[in-house]
Amino acid sequence: MLKKYFQKGLLEAGCDEAGRGCLAGPVFAAAVILPPKFSHPLLNDSKQMSEEERDKLRPIIEKKAIAWSVAMIDHEEIDRINILMASFKAMHAAIDKLDTRPDLLLIDGHIFSPYFGIVHQCVVQGDAIYSSIAAASVLAKTYRDEFMRGLHETYPHYGWNENMGYATPGHRQKIREHGLTPYHRKTFGICKEMLAE
Repeated sequence: MLKKYFQKGLLEAGCDEAGRGCLAGPVFAAAVILPPKFSHPLLNDSKQMSEEERDKLRPIIEKKAIAWSVAMIDHEEIDRINILMASFKAMHAAIDKLDTRPDLLLIDGHIFSPYFGIVHQCVVQGDAIYSSIAAASVLAKTYRDEFMRGLHETYPHYGWNENMGYATPGHRQKIREHGLTPYHRKTFGICKEMLAE
């Protein structure tokens, strides 16, 4: 059972990202402020949900949330500042876009770059503990998957409609066969290795 809040009486925004470990595409982050009594039987860590469940839950979260937002940092910026900094930057951008200012940020993970003026609490595996972080994980994941499916239309060889840019064996093999696209992260894994050859 997901917890509804970290500290009672505070307006809490859950924050999470999607796409941190990918070989291609941007990193997305979401920030979500849920009503104190919000619950839904499907809500969980987005990685534990099916695509159908995430897609069903997304409009419910967007309708019921006090505030929500999604932001993205592209592959070029990821290569320039590194993926950890890009993940923080995406979360900051999502928080910037909230139309209601939270009292506390609940961050999925063990480390975060402080957001000026709002205290934060890092929670390891927080998307499986707190409802607001789980909701943010659903939004970040569904928006990123939608983006990668769009890129798949232009670059169909790489299977981004299924692997979403992650380093699956099939994706790595397609990179070996077809080379890199402009959307591959040049500082990641096999992409970096191919450029060094």
